[in-house]
Amino acid sequence: MLSGDEQVAAGERGPFYALLEEFREHFEAIDVLVTCGGSNRKDIEPFEGVRFHVGPKARLGRVRWLAEKGAKLAKAYGHGLVVSHDYGLCHNGKAAAKIASRTGLPWVSELHHVPGHPVAATPSERMEYWLAKRFVSWATPRVRAFRVVNSKEMPALLGGWGVPSEKVAVLSSLYLDLEVFSPPTEPVEHEHDLVFVGRLVSNKGLDLIVNALRVLRDAGRPQRALIVGRGPLRGWLDKELERTGLGRYTRILEWVDGPEELADLYRSSRLLVCASSSEGGPRVPLEAMACGTPVISTPVGVMPEVLEDGRAGELFDFSVAALARKMGEILPQEAKRAAMGAAGPEIAAGFERSAQIQRYAEGLKALAGGAR
Repeated sequence: MLSGDEQVAAGERGPFYALLEEFREHFEAIDVLVTCGGSNRKDIEPFEGVRFHVGPKARLGRVRWLAEKGAKLAKAYGHGLVVSHDYGLCHNGKAAAKIASRTGLPWVSELHHVPGHPVAATPSERMEYWLAKRFVSWATPRVRAFRVVNSKEMPALLGGWGVPSEKVAVLSSLYLDLEVFSPPTEPVEHEHDLVFVGRLVSNKGLDLIVNALRVLRDAGRPQRALIVGRGPLRGWLDKELERTGLGRYTRILEWVDGPEELADLYRSSRLLVCASSSEGGPRVPLEAMACGTPVISTPVGVMPEVLEDGRAGELFDFSVAALARKMGEILPQEAKRAAMGAAGPEIAAGFERSAQIQRYAEGLKALAGGAR
């Protein structure tokens, strides 16, 4: 695997760490190549049979290092497949193609989402969209398949770019621990009217959320909000909350200690908002649904698939007015909100962790063998 996830190499136990902990049971060995910055990164073996090989972060020479190291490992250990996690300039995919050419291994490119699709939040995302399209065009004749993580948005996009349907493999990346993310067993006090969880970055739609809260406040209906996350937009967020006077109604948590604490925060909130302009999953709304918390979301990633019937939440169209209207309709109607919350765990059950990881592993094995 050629990955851009630096957390494991840095000693952090994020989603990729959690995946590999169980994923390794389906394979004899997994070698992960990652390029990291900083001097504290080093090769590690977080689990038996899972080895992380850390290379330089500098752009110059990155593809060469990945390709040479990957080809050497493939010949030494007899791997059956090379998988690249592709985004941005797609260094991983370019190196994976070289490894495949040198070793004869089949190559699977993972495109969890394309920045700028369906909506570009910044000019740089429009550039990333163009880069992704060029990469896909170049990779299509070389790759065995593109792994995508939702069944509507990404297959339609790749099909429009000329990728044959037989080269699109839908394998979900939503692995929910339903023992942790589960509905409350007894009545809970809702400390927050709505919760946002995620990186504080441009594609998460924080401006939509802040402005929707302002619309409701100005209409005499202030809402208590919880924002969980950290990122480069923290300074902007603090200034906006102060400028609009929403700080008195808003609590910010940069980090939680574990999934159990996060699940408690979902349960203590009456509604979760996902305002992203582009996503692969996203995972957070499904976690909230598993905890019995209704969701309002933009139609990104898998959300049109899980919210299309309106049972566990509703979609909105990327506008402040639509988000404010949805929040204003759902929050006062406790019976409707409770019914949505009750439907969430049933839908989230389809994303149970072990079953989804097994499907992912079996999907890669099938691609390694040339089968669909």
